Amino acid sequence: MNVRHRSTGFSSRLFAEQALSRSAGAPLIGGNAVELLIDAQAHFDAWLAAIAAARRHVFLENYIIRDDRIGKAFRDALVERAKAGVFVAVIGDWIGCLGQSRSSFWTPLREAGGQVRIYNPPTLGSSFGWVSRDHRKVLVVDGEVGFLSGVCLSEKWLGDPSRNVPPWRDTGVRLRGPAIAEIEHAFADSWREAGEPLPEDERLLPVTSVTAGDVSLRVIATQPSTAGMYRLDQMVAAMARQTLWLTDAYFVGVAPYVQALCAAARDGVDVRLLVPGSSDIPVVAGMSRSGYRPLLKAGIRVFEWNGSMLHAKTAVADGRWARVGSSNLNIASWLGNREIDVAVEDAGFATQLAHQYEADLENATEILLHRPRYRAGNERLRSRSPRPPRPRRSGGSSGRAAAGALRIANTVGAAITQHRVLGDTETGPLLAGAAAALVLTVVGVLWPAVIAWPLAVIGAWFTVNLAVSWWSLRQRRKHGPSPADQAPPSD
Repeated sequence: MNVRHRSTGFSSRLFAEQALSRSAGAPLIGGNAVELLIDAQAHFDAWLAAIAAARRHVFLENYIIRDDRIGKAFRDALVERAKAGVFVAVIGDWIGCLGQSRSSFWTPLREAGGQVRIYNPPTLGSSFGWVSRDHRKVLVVDGEVGFLSGVCLSEKWLGDPSRNVPPWRDTGVRLRGPAIAEIEHAFADSWREAGEPLPEDERLLPVTSVTAGDVSLRVIATQPSTAGMYRLDQMVAAMARQTLWLTDAYFVGVAPYVQALCAAARDGVDVRLLVPGSSDIPVVAGMSRSGYRPLLKAGIRVFEWNGSMLHAKTAVADGRWARVGSSNLNIASWLGNREIDVAVEDAGFATQLAHQYEADLENATEILLHRPRYRAGNERLRSRSPRPPRPRRSGGSSGRAAAGALRIANTVGAAITQHRVLGDTETGPLLAGAAAALVLTVVGVLWPAVIAWPLAVIGAWFTVNLAVSWWSLRQRRKHGPSPADQAPPSD
């Protein structure tokens, strides 16, 4: 009986491992060491130290690389290594770096022998190709140490002490061990998408994988339309038994994932979602809030961060599984972007991330559907101040003053108790949409050229792109398939 029980448990673990591997499209890799990095300053210090110690190559891939104090510090560090004979390769995203840094910013690095590529600028023949972005934040040095994160190379992540703006809250990891080869492979794929493959250089020869620890993990490097991270997030939501704690900067839940979270919560899983209270992209924050109600009704606890900006993307489940990386819980990350995350299957690391999550909740406000009537003795004292009632017909200054005083009281109450009752979040996007439609209607009637010219530019863009696509296809058919198309698939 005991033998059969152990056999069944072993089979269940193998089945779960196989399901996760197939969902993510990433194998489980053992023998790694993982270190949790919290907030930008810790990242920048560790990254710059790793670059300074580089002897063979440095691979840097980041969504935003800004021409400011931080961006220049990294560029200068890369220039120094390139002059020392280290192979330096950098990938920035066209949209992410638009308005943040120009091509001239990289001139010193190119003159020192480093190489820089910008991912997916608009090109003729691809009408919607620009939608796909490289949202990864990766640094790999010498095939020995690697970093995955949500942190971009921008001073903005450090806050603004002169204006009492605290640093952004973000999370990443430092890795050593066999998993580094997977990160380098992911970088090489992005490099190839932006131009010619990496050269055959002795400085780029693979390093023998050396066991650096006892942590098993998966490196999940997603590409547009692959949805590996989405499948894994769905699978973890379905497999969680006790806890599933999520942190996300730009949560816009799609129906299947929201249903998976709600099903887990109704099944007794402690599901929590921590999102920004104030976002650098307000429209996304509005979309996120409009989806709170079904989560709360299912028993999911929703918290809003009280700091300047919460930019972390993490998950921790059952005290044994954790995810850290660049993927947000929205369609753009799941289906449109190049993202990279690490899914760690280790109780020690998961416990560490869970403790950090609990510490983050100390600086967060919980959203409630209604004000609780009672609390259990072991629950932290919290209450949400309800939204002030809308006066029926308050026609004087005294009525407005009373309403203003009530709003202030509710705001102060929420700050003290760290609770807030969910307001009317669904009507806000509808009102904003109606206002935008009204503005477009008025502009179209009074100044039709303001509407017509942008439409004409968009029409011209699609006309040129479709014509280029047609001509390219015609030329390929005329001259026959290329040698690469005729070559048999390699093993």
